[in-house]
Amino acid sequence: MNSTHRRRPRLGVLIGTFTTAAALAVTGLLATTGSASAAAVPAHAVTGYWQNFDNGATVQELADVPADYDIVAVAFADATATPGAVDFTLDSAGLGGYTEDAFKADIKAKQAAGKSVVISIGGEKGTVSVSDATSAAAFADSVYGLMQEYGFDGVDIDLENGLNSTYMSQALKSLATKAGGDLVLTMAPQTIDMQSTSGEYFKTALAVKDILTVVNMQYYNSGSMLGCDGKVYSQGSVDFLTALACIQLEGGLDPSQVGIGVPASSSAAGGGYVSPSVVNAALDCLTKGTNCGSFKPSKTYPGLRGAMTWSTNWDAASGNAWSSAVGPHVHQL
Repeated sequence: MNSTHRRRPRLGVLIGTFTTAAALAVTGLLATTGSASAAAVPAHAVTGYWQNFDNGATVQELADVPADYDIVAVAFADATATPGAVDFTLDSAGLGGYTEDAFKADIKAKQAAGKSVVISIGGEKGTVSVSDATSAAAFADSVYGLMQEYGFDGVDIDLENGLNSTYMSQALKSLATKAGGDLVLTMAPQTIDMQSTSGEYFKTALAVKDILTVVNMQYYNSGSMLGCDGKVYSQGSVDFLTALACIQLEGGLDPSQVGIGVPASSSAAGGGYVSPSVVNAALDCLTKGTNCGSFKPSKTYPGLRGAMTWSTNWDAASGNAWSSAVGPHVHQL
């Protein structure tokens, strides 16, 4: 797996095979045809969820999301009457008259600035049933339709009410075939979902490892969980972040596919909030072996992807304190 998880033309190979002039000609052709137009997700990236609703956090347009965010997950697409299929409707009224045209233009502007915008499926109350080949096909077709309609770079799987690894994997592989190598695929499982490689969410992540960008597990609304050392850790601590990340890192995911998901403020979740400094300490512990708590991993993972927050709106309500502290730290890893 490469560091971006978005397959790019191997121009270095072309240059080694052809003359420089020929390689430049190929580069120009790629730029013209658009094959190399999508910006790659950075090796160390920050993901933020953008709320398509008003729940008391700051109402935003996509253009308001700070540049510290490399991946913006639009929350959420909803299930339709067709099993497996999803659709998205911009809450223009709830967002102060934000129009679809402006929304689509903002997506393009984010992409022009090197960012990725994906459509998130699920959420706390969202249930999308992908449990057979027919619903898997409906899921892939509908998500690809949204990508074409709005210009999304990919999809985020945030199904908190169960999923079937066999058919979700099938759906995501089908989507990747339709969308091509630049697909951005992110996931946001709950902590319980990633305690064991035998869990359906973990099995799904491993089954689509060749197309997976990052798993940003939600280290909140969780309570206590086991770390990779078999000890119990409580949410809200640096050890909770590092010892649980270790399970994914030792369970088969590439370090570049692991991110730390946390609330942007104490108002953003029922429990598990940690200050940005604790997030940064956990990142240091995992990537460098420094600033650890009582748990210290047996080795370091300098390729760790980064961090995620719920949400850009709650971040804005706190003066963007989370992204302004965690963003630069992630990008300097």
